[in-house]
Amino acid sequence: QVQLVESGGGLVQAGGSLRLSCAASGRTFSSGAMGWFRQAPGKEREFVASISQSGSITYYTHSVKDRFTISRDNARNTVFLQMNSLKPEDTAVYYCAARSTVMISTTPTGYNYWGQGTQVTVSS
Repeated sequence: QVQLVESGGGLVQAGGSLRLSCAASGRTFSSGAMGWFRQAPGKEREFVASISQSGSITYYTHSVKDRFTISRDNARNTVFLQMNSLKPEDTAVYYCAARSTVMISTTPTGYNYWGQGTQVTVSS
């Protein structure tokens, strides 16, 4: 069992930056890939970024590539999402997710555990 707690969300102006953190508890954190998803009001949950168990492989949705960076610290059981050059369309609740296998996944159904989410609001 893995418990995930996100933090770092907030209100920021367009062009600004935020760094999200996801603290995990449970002995299986370091054994699986991790991901970030987001959900805006009235929209489906969408994939943002994923990182493999070792951290050597990352993948991003096209709209955030070159602006967001996913990373992980297995010794601290934490995964991060550095978000730069934020745009109003990035406004959403951001969720951290964990899966039991080492390779990345871009679909919500590929993940076994979810955090409660953290709100990110980007003003224009």
